[in-house]
This record gives sequence, C-alpha cells and structure tokens, in this order.
Amino acid sequence: MKPRQRKQYFRNMKRSDDSEREKRRKRRRLLQELGEQRIPYLSPTDPGFQELWDSSYAGLALRQSGTLPDGLHEKVQSALITLQRRGCLLRDLVRVRDRDVFTAVLRALVGQPGYTYRYLDTRLFTIPWHCEGEEGQKDEKEKPCCDPDLRDACKALWELNQFFCSDVKQQTNARGVKRSHSDTENSEDTPGEGTCEESVKDRLLEKKEKEEKEEEEEEEDSGQGCSHSSPPSSAPPPALAGLVQFNVTLINYMDPTAMTQLKEEPYYGMGKMAVGWHHDENLVPLSPVAVYSYSCPAEPKNEGVTEKEGEEKSKEKEPETEGEGTSKEELKEGGEGSVKEEAEKEKVCWRVGLKVAWDIHTPGLALPLQSGDCYYMTDDLNRTHQHCVLAGDTARFSSTHRVVQCCTGTLDYIQKRCSEALEHLHTDPEKNTKSLSSLLPSTLQCIEDIHNEVEFEWLRQYWFQGRRYARFCSWWTKPMEQMEKDWKEMERMTQLLLAVVEDENTAQENRREMADILLNALTDRQQHRQTWRDRCQSSLAQTLPPEEAPVDRPYWSNDDPDMPLPFDLSDIINRVESLLWRM
Repeated sequence: MKPRQRKQYFRNMKRSDDSEREKRRKRRRLLQELGEQRIPYLSPTDPGFQELWDSSYAGLALRQSGTLPDGLHEKVQSALITLQRRGCLLRDLVRVRDRDVFTAVLRALVGQPGYTYRYLDTRLFTIPWHCEGEEGQKDEKEKPCCDPDLRDACKALWELNQFFCSDVKQQTNARGVKRSHSDTENSEDTPGEGTCEESVKDRLLEKKEKEEKEEEEEEEDSGQGCSHSSPPSSAPPPALAGLVQFNVTLINYMDPTAMTQLKEEPYYGMGKMAVGWHHDENLVPLSPVAVYSYSCPAEPKNEGVTEKEGEEKSKEKEPETEGEGTSKEELKEGGEGSVKEEAEKEKVCWRVGLKVAWDIHTPGLALPLQSGDCYYMTDDLNRTHQHCVLAGDTARFSSTHRVVQCCTGTLDYIQKRCSEALEHLHTDPEKNTKSLSSLLPSTLQCIEDIHNEVEFEWLRQYWFQGRRYARFCSWWTKPMEQMEKDWKEMERMTQLLLAVVEDENTAQENRREMADILLNALTDRQQHRQTWRDRCQSSLAQTLPPEEAPVDRPYWSNDDPDMPLPFDLSDIINRVESLLWRM
C-alpha cells in the first residue's frame, strides 16, 4: 500500500466512524420527527403504484419467473438446494459496533476463483463457480476442488450469472422506454435513471453521498445485513453501455420460522424484515445488482423437489401479484374484493422494500416476489436509495449477483503484495543468512503495511471462519498455506528491522525514523492480535461446532524456536519506546 493509499485508508476508517455516529443521529431524528406516524408506502394493489415506480424508483426492474430461459429455474433451484443440503450455507459471525453478532441469514459466496467479499469486518472467500467448457478448478494435487454435485451446482449459478450479465445490459440500454404490459411479457425493460420526484432531493443526496456511504442502519442493529466497505478503491465505474461482468454471487437462505428476532420495519410499517434497510457496499460504483428469488415450498433438505413440484406447491401458498407492467385498470376489473384479497396475499409472500435514502416525504415501494422472480437495481439506485427484504411465510433462497471491488480483494492482489514485500528480503547463499535489501523509510513502511494486511485481512479472516471451506472445497487450502509461509518471512523481516533499530552503529537520524515506523507497526499488530483473540474466544464463538468454530491462527507460544518473534509483542514495544525516549 503506497503512502497516499495508506493515508486514504485511515481517513476512510475515520470517516466510517464519523459516518456511524452521524447515521445514528439522523435515524433518531427521523424517528422523533415521525413520532407515531408512518410514511406511506405503495404495493401493486395501491393506486399510483406504477406512477411512483416510474418517477422515484426507475432504476428498479422486475423480470418475472415465466420469462427466464427454459430449464434455468430447475438448474438454479436444484443448485441452491444442493448448497443447503451440503452445509455450505452458514451464519456469519460478524462485527457490529465493536461486538460480535450472528447473521440471521445463512450465506455462502460463489464466484470467480480467488475472489472475496468483505462486509461487517468479515471477508467471505468464494467457492469457485465452474464455467462452461472447463474441466473444473483444481487443487494443489490437480484434483477437482469440489465433488461432482457441488461442481454442478456452482456451474448452474454461473449459467444464471451469464444470463444476468447479458440481460441487465438490455435493461440499462432501455432507458427512456416506458413500461407497458407488452414490455413486461417480452423483455421487462425499464425506464431511465433512478431519480427522485424533485430535483432538489437529488442535489441533497449528492451532497450527503460521502456521509451515507456505509449506510447499514437496521442491518447493523441485528447483524442481518451485508453492507460494509473495504479499503477505498480508485477504480473507475464500469462503462454502462458495455457488458456487465458480475464476478460473485452472495447466496442467502432465510427461514422465517427459524429467525426468531425479526424486527418490524420502523418507518413505513411494511412488516417483519429479514434484512434491514441498507445499501449494498464494496461494489464498483454505479454497477448493477441482480437478484434471483426462490421461495421454497418445503423444507429445502428434502430430496427430489423439482421445479414443477415447487411451482405447483408455491401456487397453493403464494399470491399472483401484478407484474412489472400490470396496469391499474386490470386490477380494477376484479373489483374491490379482488384488490383486498390480493393485498392480503401480498403480506404473506416475500417482498423487497425500497425507499429514497433519508427521505420521509417520498412514499416507499414494496414489491412482492413470486418464486423464480428476478429483480435488478440499475443506474444509481443502490447509491441514492436503500432496500430491505420483508419476510414471507415460507423459506427463501436468493442469489445476489454483484460486481465487487476487486482491487484489494482477490488472491492475485494479495499474492502480488507478498511478492512486493519479500523482494526486499536478501538471502546470502554462502552464509545462508538474511538481511533487508533496503532501509529506505518508505520501503520499510510498505513492508510493515503489507505484513499487517496479510495477517489481519487474509490469514486471520480465513481462519476465523473455522474449517468451513476445507469441508466442501479445497481450492483455498494451498494458497493460504503459501500465504502463511510468506507471512512468516515477513515476521523475519520485522525481526531484522528491530535488530537494525537497536544497533548503536545505525545512523541516529535514520534510526529514529525507522524506530517510529517499527513502533507504529508493532503497536497496531499487538492491538489487532488481541482483538482477534478476543473474537475467537467470545461466548458466541464457543457455541459453534468444531468445524465452524473460529481458529486463532497464526498463534504460537512466545518461546517457539521456529518463530522469529514472540506472539505477544509487549516487551518489544517497550524496548522500542525506551529507545525512542533516549534518542
């Protein structure tokens, strides 16, 4: 991490803390202003629903179940059930306001090999999807990293991803095209950019963009959501006219009967929330999000649930809600009784709720989702609006396809960072001794930054999730072993820097600057190690089965002869502090 990037990283962390306080203040103010009142929201059975969608939620597009390619539903739904049956979907132990909480939603990340997704201080590692025409991802022994069933499941999700990549481009290119009934039946195209009714609101939202960047409000209270930012990226937004390349999908499984502490939606009275109001974070700016929704007709672990059976059973429980282009006139044809009946049915099916961020004047939108329906959030909708998931009365899977920031979240990135640090470690082949090839302060700072990044953003993140990945996929095993070896070499480099700093023959001016760099790095390292130890030993972590329980790794005793430095750095920190006082 370059000095400028490092400064930006810590500025972002400080802005994150300030943003959290500001969000809580805004939330309290909004709730006080509302009092016992509720902001109105509209569903498909309400007059003005379509007009509200067109005017204030235009970046939202719905593709109904019946318009997807033949056979795709059966493949995708079978894949989701396979992931659940194999135990790949698990609750994450995430960090919210300095405390650990379990997510109510079970999750797994599937996507490009070597990609990760970071949220709420948790980094998820992909189960690689298997592309058409490839033999499959291999592990270090050149064996497939997943068994045939899991490979087929991941391949089906890749096929869904390919469909979304091409289909969302059509949605984006259809700006300005008004929704009509025929549009819904043919292509589900949506109109232009997601804007508010009043232009002044746009300006206010633009002004508040930085403050709201990490908006998680209801999600953070319950640990149910998935929005948190990683270190900032300078990557430019994708060309909206080009082909979208979703690189991961976050698979979610929600069973309302098992989610005992669902919170009521506080602003509109929409009902119980499975996932609270949030923006999706850690995404490429202005990139779309595509979601496939599958409401389970029965316990997902049951064998032999086919697409046809699922659709027949879901029809018994789930209402037929109006599609993207259904007109108000069509609803009126059924009479008031029919409208009331549809309204009641909407409340028992899964819905996605949307609202304009920090706006109590624009009505909210609640869109019912039939099993197999898909929706897209395009343009700047994810930035200017928030969304939540409102619980239905059946279990539900969702496959949420994203373009995640990949500048600091891929295996390729961190391997290059390791190489960047280790190129400054010189080995004398004759004496078999090691030394630092450069003592430039900027180089030393870079080495120590990479050291901390590898340990706390990768190794400890990986092992904090226990042995869950190795249970069903071996793809990450070898890379993480190599990364740990590289990290151990960085421990050696810190030991060498300590020796230089404590050497009385080192030039005094350079010595002080090097000591400052070393002290800051060691202090951060000591604090982070203690935080991770506490998390691994927390009461919640102790409730997990052994294969899922956090592993405090790397960990070693202070007198381990194989390690260059002790795990507990307190004594070394005191030595460097004393040295600086004497200078």
